[in-house]
Amino acid sequence: SADYHSMRYYYTGVSALGSGLPVFSLVGYVDDREIVSYNSDTQQYVPKTEWMKKLEPEYWERNTQINQVDESVSRHNVKVLMNRFNQSEGFHSFQRMYGCELRDDGSTAGYDQYGYDGRDFLYLDTERWIWLPIMLEAQITTQRWNSPEVRVGEMKKNYLQNTCIEWLKKYINNGKEDLEKRVRPEVKVWGRQHPDWVTRLQCLAYGFHPRAVDVKWVRNGEDHLISDEASPILPHPDGTYQYRVSVEVPRREGDTYSCHVDHSSLEEILTVPWEPDNGLPMPVIAAAAAAICCIIVVATVFAGVIWYKSKSHRWVIIII
Repeated sequence: SADYHSMRYYYTGVSALGSGLPVFSLVGYVDDREIVSYNSDTQQYVPKTEWMKKLEPEYWERNTQINQVDESVSRHNVKVLMNRFNQSEGFHSFQRMYGCELRDDGSTAGYDQYGYDGRDFLYLDTERWIWLPIMLEAQITTQRWNSPEVRVGEMKKNYLQNTCIEWLKKYINNGKEDLEKRVRPEVKVWGRQHPDWVTRLQCLAYGFHPRAVDVKWVRNGEDHLISDEASPILPHPDGTYQYRVSVEVPRREGDTYSCHVDHSSLEEILTVPWEPDNGLPMPVIAAAAAAICCIIVVATVFAGVIWYKSKSHRWVIIII
């Protein structure tokens, strides 16, 4: 939806060099666009889109200083958690993801959660605004953060419900043309017959923006078929997306099949019929394979860097 927007920050602190990751790194997103980044190698908070450069130089200087402090805090936190888990060496990661959403109906939501070594550690309950432990080792932190003297949840409430939404609206306004652009999907369908009198049908929608899309197979123009396999919605380097849906159907004379694609760039649902002799052109196969290979590389890197943190008007929380 053009009226739904989100802002998320992911940060990662690791215990040692040699993993290919900086000791500390941050990535910020608005919707599906990376907007800012920081890492311990460069020690600079930098814009990742042209429209983020509209912000004043003081913004980048201030957030560079904030993240340099966060880097020190992250190093401390990793050491503390290794001690809690009785770990003296090895590769370990401490991660965070937080942000807010502005929904179609004008309502908002926020979230703040932490992970350790790829597992959930603790999170903020945004109904009661208290921290809840997932691991036994997180109980010390939640007790301190929920204490009457500290009440970290109350501070987060103000940020997630107010400050975060205010900055999200500002970013949306600056990047409106980029964030809300509409690109129609291209659609290809093909099928492969199997010896047991079934055919596997494939529908590939690609080159569309924004990310949200609905793709389904329909029999005889009215029967919606439940897909038995669907790919993730994968990004292309040009900022568009692709999505593939598969279904197995019996070979019966007289049945017709079509792929139906619904997307915000379309005035009506796009219907592409499958003909038994349809094959997927080799250029499309090559393009799809190249895109998937690119995504695998990006995902491999991002998997190690997922969960982050940042923002102007923040405070530092040290786990001790």
